[in-house]
Amino acid sequence: MIDVVLIDGGGANLGSVRYALERLGARVRTSAEPVVIRSAARVILPGVGAAAAGMARLHELGLVDVIRDLRQPLLGICLGMQLMYESSEEGDVECLGLLPGRVTRLAPRDRIRNVPAIRVPHMGWNRLRRVRDHGLLAGIDDGAQAYFVHGYAAPVGTATLATATHGGDFSAVVVDGPRFGAQFHPERSAAVGSRLLRNFLSEPIA
Repeated sequence: MIDVVLIDGGGANLGSVRYALERLGARVRTSAEPVVIRSAARVILPGVGAAAAGMARLHELGLVDVIRDLRQPLLGICLGMQLMYESSEEGDVECLGLLPGRVTRLAPRDRIRNVPAIRVPHMGWNRLRRVRDHGLLAGIDDGAQAYFVHGYAAPVGTATLATATHGGDFSAVVVDGPRFGAQFHPERSAAVGSRLLRNFLSEPIA
């Protein structure tokens, strides 16, 4: 039974993520204590809401350097993934800097009509397009659907494993060394989400 810590940064989805992990046989703790987080075999940074508020909460808890220094596998979910990037346009905030790039708003405006070109937030099921193979995506088919709720997104870059499209391509699943991210909500994505979490819990996932 693998030991997982959910970082308690005030996210409203902690309970559902915990339940999804427990169904896979993980021993799950929710904590904001550095010693507990550092001792876990796997760490997950979930999150909903705004980037500036999320980073402010991590600073308040004294967890920014704790997260930056982790060497065990770390998975960011939704806002948690966005906070792993260098910065976010949402609140113009500096983030954790674990992944290269800046998170930006999804909706480019229609300059002629001066209205959003797409509906934001992006909410609902969308297809994943595999960019490259990796153990985190084992058993997840190209074109499989996952459930998204977000208004900002990370660019496609060297860390991207899979993309999705909403007004343009964005990173849906990422990895850089022991740092992983899913823009969608695995705990709400049925079999696809369960498989991604199972892969994250498995060893090795390189």
